[in-house]
This record gives sequence, structure tokens and C-alpha cells, in this order.
Amino acid sequence: MVIHFGREICGELDTVQQREWLVTNGIGGYASGTVAGLLTRHYHGILIAAIAPPAQRRLMVAKLDETAQYNGKSYSLYTNRWADGTIAPHGYRNIESFRLEGTTPVWTFACGEALLEKRIWMERGENTTYVCYTLHRASRSLDLSVKALVNYRSHHGSVVGEDWQIEPCDRGLKLIASEDAQPFYLLCDRGTMTERYNWYAGFDLALEQYRRTGDYEDHLHAATLKVALELGESLTVVVSTEANPSLDGKAALTRRYRYERQLLQAWHDTPGLKTDGSPGWIQQLVLSADAFLVRRPLEDGSLGTTVLAGYPWFGDWGRWTLMSLPGLTLATGRPDAAKSILLTYARFFQNGLLPNFFPDEGRYSGDRALSDSPYSPAYNTVDATLWYVEAVRLYLAATGDRDFLAQIFPLLAEAIACYCRGTDYGIQLDRTDGLIAEGTPESQLTWMDAKIGEWVVTPRAGKPIEVNALWYNALLSMGQFAAALGKPTSEYEQLAQQAYWGFQRFWNPSTGYCYDVLDTPDGDDATLRPNQLLAVSLPVSPLTGDRQKALVEACSHLLLTSHGLRSLSPDDPNYRNRYGGDAAQRDLAYHQGTVWAWWMGAFAIAHLRANGDVNEAMAFLSPFAHHLQTAGVGYVSEIFDGDAPMTPRGCIAYAGSVAELLRAWLAIAKYTAPQQPKPDETHLPT
Repeated sequence: MVIHFGREICGELDTVQQREWLVTNGIGGYASGTVAGLLTRHYHGILIAAIAPPAQRRLMVAKLDETAQYNGKSYSLYTNRWADGTIAPHGYRNIESFRLEGTTPVWTFACGEALLEKRIWMERGENTTYVCYTLHRASRSLDLSVKALVNYRSHHGSVVGEDWQIEPCDRGLKLIASEDAQPFYLLCDRGTMTERYNWYAGFDLALEQYRRTGDYEDHLHAATLKVALELGESLTVVVSTEANPSLDGKAALTRRYRYERQLLQAWHDTPGLKTDGSPGWIQQLVLSADAFLVRRPLEDGSLGTTVLAGYPWFGDWGRWTLMSLPGLTLATGRPDAAKSILLTYARFFQNGLLPNFFPDEGRYSGDRALSDSPYSPAYNTVDATLWYVEAVRLYLAATGDRDFLAQIFPLLAEAIACYCRGTDYGIQLDRTDGLIAEGTPESQLTWMDAKIGEWVVTPRAGKPIEVNALWYNALLSMGQFAAALGKPTSEYEQLAQQAYWGFQRFWNPSTGYCYDVLDTPDGDDATLRPNQLLAVSLPVSPLTGDRQKALVEACSHLLLTSHGLRSLSPDDPNYRNRYGGDAAQRDLAYHQGTVWAWWMGAFAIAHLRANGDVNEAMAFLSPFAHHLQTAGVGYVSEIFDGDAPMTPRGCIAYAGSVAELLRAWLAIAKYTAPQQPKPDETHLPT
């Protein structure tokens, strides 16, 4: 996909500052900023390094401010907004164009007749960022001056110290912010780098003000680099935690482009994926998916794989990792990555549960949670284990890896047994109807997990519909797994039969769709939310065809938007149409009307299964082709406002959003006939 803006976007500050770029390194580190070069978040920086991959992310280099001297005139190539609202300088006005080459952002600056190109990318497996400048058009030399503004703090923002050590080293400077800080380096392949020590105060952070998470920030001007470029010449600036990173920018860029070509080729070459005729925006998402797959070192010295839920602020969350796994790995032709994630998370089963999230500052054992650590993984999720079973099913369908099934089956069997006899957080099987109940009024165990203090915004203690759709499908999968291994299947078949009949309780004839939660402390919850879509989109539906169609129509009429599904019907008195304000205000809106992009995948598949119209199902996905050119350029946002124009909010790049769009597009592309048996066609009683 060609994502390419000209002056019509780049020359308008209100427009260009809303477009953000992102590059990543595969171990949790990243670099990000606005296309304008303006800081608007704590999370903007040229180098945000993962000190304990993929966690403990630290902002080290905030930005590079460049000025070009050409033919007797000075051209600012950067933009700053200060605490008093002043914009100085207006470097965005000199951006002739911006584009993505794969995932690499590229700016072209017009300096009179001269054109100077700038690229930013990261080295895979290293906290190393490359910034390369190339003079592509000129009749004389161009003098380039680059100011390096540095910091050392959590990427979430914090107090900054002032006791820096800046030392010369080969081809640049070594910087140490404090005695216990990770050293990092500012290096260049040519030119002269001079040490500086000036604090620039009052960088305005507009988006942090919107989120009520900060106002302004100071950064240290640590060095100035000067170089004269002739036509065709390049300058490579390297910022890194490595003492001796390669300064060969051309070779590093070649490695990046080769890697992305290999990703696309593997996708095209994977048997069973119908990639012919895929639109450019889907191919862009194949590349974008790689940003979320990161390595996690394990206690035995091996490297596992996990998923960062979203950039810039999320770490790895169990639910989102396992829910996103099929789209990020199997739909991109990377079954080895899927297996690595499954094996990594297998180490963290505890009482049948998997972690909800790993704290960003934590270090973890490769075999078990460090229960005595303040940074222990949190296990407050009812559905991560069930998403794990579904991910295993899809991995086996793609690979037929019987050895893996034999290895993992005992863990799965024990997890199902834990759910049956009862485990943490009140998660247990209700033997009267075969459904899974969970939680207390004070807990938040489903994906709708916003909590303000001790108050759960969307309490769902009871029997949530999506949990029980997952439970029913997990039991059917376990029966298939057991049969494949020659093990008894009757227990899983009996549990599935009971869950099937119990699931009929969810149907609400007075509304024509399903209850959201059964048996809450206040009775059955008839609130219209998208959660019931899993009862149609998962492989086997416990609902009859007419009920499936009615359910999908209800979600379509009141929840569907161009960029996902509202988390609550606008007809509900608790509906909130805009996501913003402080943390409490945002949490109030998070699942009370805010649009979630990841639900579009389940909706499109459910709509196809209920109606059989491939073209219409594809049409639900197509607006995201335009969205890739806004917010996080080349990525898909986490959430959107509930009302038009559905402004993007939350993370600029969300694993679940990217994954589910990829998974749904491929599922629809190869759809030829109904892919799930009707309830009366299964082994279940009628």
C-alpha cells in the first residue's frame, strides 16, 4: 500500500500533528512521533529502549532538531510547541512529502531547490535507532545541523534528573543519566559532534493534556552534530544502548527492507492462505503485525515470544496476546511464532489460569509467577485460558503438529478441570446448566475490565455470554484433541452437551437478541453489547440459524460503525459518545459506548455466517484502508469515539485491531460454503 502525503497534509499543522509514525525493534523498544516532528505525548522519542525486554521501557532520545543551510538561507526541519502556545519553528512547512516504505517513515524536505530525505528505522533485536539523511537534489552543498535532545525516564513520564555524565567516544558521545541508569550512545558516520549541556524547558504535550496525564516537559540538549552534504551523500545518526552498533546505515536499511520482503513472501507462500488479489492495505497490515511480536527471555536462557497489546503504552496482556495470536501469526504465515507464543504462555499456567497482564516494570520467572514480587503477573482474567484453547485449535488446524498437541494436552486438561471444580476469582462451572460463572461485584475478569478505585464500571460477575461461547467451543476442541491422541472423549462431550443446552438461557425473546450476562447479583443483564457476536463467529454456534441472524442484525442496527462496534447501545442511558478527560472519565467511557476496532473481525465473520454475502462482509472491513492513513500511520487504532466522526483514540497501534482485521479478511476471502455445522447437525442432542 502506498501511504504518501503531500503538502496538502504536511503543510497544515492541525492535520499533520494528528498523524503519528511508529517503528519497533522486536524486543519491546520503539521510536515514535508525529509526522510534523512535534512532541505531543510522553511516548514520543527517537529511542525508547526496553531495558529488560520487553519491559522497563525508557525514553533516552526525545528528538533530533535539524536545521539546513542552503544557498545562503536557513531552513528549519523541525517543529516545537512551547508551554505558552507558541509554535517555533514551523518546520512542518518545509515538508514536501511523507511516505511509508514498508514500515519505515520517510520525509522529503524542500530547502529551496534542494531535496533532503530523512528515514527512521530500528535494528531488530537491539535498542538501536537509525536516522539517515540523504541529499537527493541540489546544485551545491547543504550544511546540516542536528541538535540531540535527550532524557532518561519511564516512557510513561516521570521526574527527570539533572546529574548527567557526557563523555566522548569513537564517532560520538556516551551518555549516563545517573549512577543506576543504562548508558546510551549518540553516534554518527560522518561530520562533527560537539557536546552541549542546555536544558530546553516547556515542550507542550497536547495529547497528555487531553488525557490529563501531563502538561509540559523539559529535555536536555546534549549534543550538536554538523555536516556538509554534497549531492547524493548521506549522513547516518545512530542512537543506541549498544556500545558498538554498526554505523553502516545503508547496510542496516537493507537488512530492514530484506526482512520485510521476507515477511510478505512468507505470507504469499503459505499454503491455505488466499493471498492472491489482496489489497495493499491488507499487505500493509501483514508488515504492521510484526511490530507486536516480541521476544521474552525465559529463565532457562531460551527466548520465548509474546505480544505487546498496543503502542505506545501497553505491555503484554494474556487475553490480548492469545486473542491476537491467530491474526498476527497464522494469518501472516508465521506458525512458528504462534507455537513459540503458546509454549511461552504454557509456562505461566496457575490454577488453570493464565496471566491477565505482566507489569511493565517486572521481571518474571520462566517457570512460574514470582508470587512474592510486587511485579508478579496478575491472573484476574476468566477468558485468557479459553482463548488459549482456541489458539491451539487454530494452530493445529494450520500445522497438524501432533507432537505439540501431545505436549500441551495435559496442561489443557488440567485447566479445564480447574474451571470445572472451581478456581481463583470465583471462576467455576455451574453444574445445573453447564455454564461458567465468574467473579464478584468487586472483580473485573472479562475484557470489559475498566475499574475506578474499587468501583467496577461495567460489572459482569455472573455468566458472561462471550465467556460461555468460548467455553462451549473449548469443550468441543478438547474432545477433538483427546480423540486425536486416543484419549477418552466422553467427559468433554458430556460437558459440551450440557453447555449447549445451558446456553439457550442466553436467548432473550423479548428483545430478539441475547442477554449479555446471566445470573448477575441483580438478575439477567439484557444490555446490548457486542459480546454476543462470539456466539456466532466462533467455529460452532450453540444458536439456531434464525437466532444467529437476529443477533447479528441487532448488533448491526445499534452497535456497528465504520471502524468497529460500539461497546454499548446508544439507546442505553449509560451510553457515552466521546472518550476523553482524566483517567476516571476515560474509564467511564471505555466500555460504555466507545467503539472497539477489534470487534469488526468477529462482526464481519458473524455477518457472513448469518447471511452468506461475501461482498457485504468484505465491505465492513474496507473503511480501515483509509484509517491506515490517519492516527498511527500504517496501523489500526485501539478505539474510536462512539459518535461520528468516530475520532481515533487510545493506542495508535493495537494488536487486537490489526490481528482481527487480518484474520477476518482471510477468512472471508476463502469462504465458499457455511463453515460451521448447525446445532442439529452436530453430535449434540436436539
